[in-house]
Amino acid sequence: MTNTAPNDGLALFGSFTSSSSYKPMLYLTLARVPFSFRTVNLKYGAQKEPDYLAVNRYGKVPALRHRGLTIVQSNVILDYLGRTTGHFAGKTEQDQWTAREWLDWEADNITNVAKVRHYSRFRTVDPAVMDYFRPLAEAAIGFVDAALDGREWLVGDGPTIADIGCVGRMVFMAEGGLEIGRWPNVEAWSRRLAAMPGYALPYDLIPKKDREIVPD
Repeated sequence: MTNTAPNDGLALFGSFTSSSSYKPMLYLTLARVPFSFRTVNLKYGAQKEPDYLAVNRYGKVPALRHRGLTIVQSNVILDYLGRTTGHFAGKTEQDQWTAREWLDWEADNITNVAKVRHYSRFRTVDPAVMDYFRPLAEAAIGFVDAALDGREWLVGDGPTIADIGCVGRMVFMAEGGLEIGRWPNVEAWSRRLAAMPGYALPYDLIPKKDREIVPD
């Protein structure tokens, strides 16, 4: 891992196991934007090493470097990319604000899906902890499912950072024992996203080593 990046190029720091890393990486591949990927090995604590803390003082992934700026927090990165590249930001001013509202809501709610997945796969916790977080995760998925009733996308008539931000965590729901078939609107929405050029599942998309990525 290195904390340097070309001044004008996009460099994304992340980990292949991280749903937070998947969100901006999915954005970049769907938007067909070339970028450099810099892997941060969470298993070995690379996120807490001094050179990475110089990039992201919170010691978490992801982080983005672009044109001399450093942007952290996955949903802030999505907002930045939407504004900077013009892709998936929302067609109208209202759509743009609504998409950002979804990102704020996602950080408070769909993050519970990530917690259930984390406690199911990476860390053993008291069953009472799962009993607390699983209903919150299910409620969040249910909210998205209801919002998609009669709609193809969360905002407007096309995919936006709202869809990318929400699906970025929800794509891991099966690892937490949350079967997508329980939410038919979410399942259909996921299929629409999967049909977009550049889409790939996290373990197929995120490399385990540093790589220069130039979408076709």
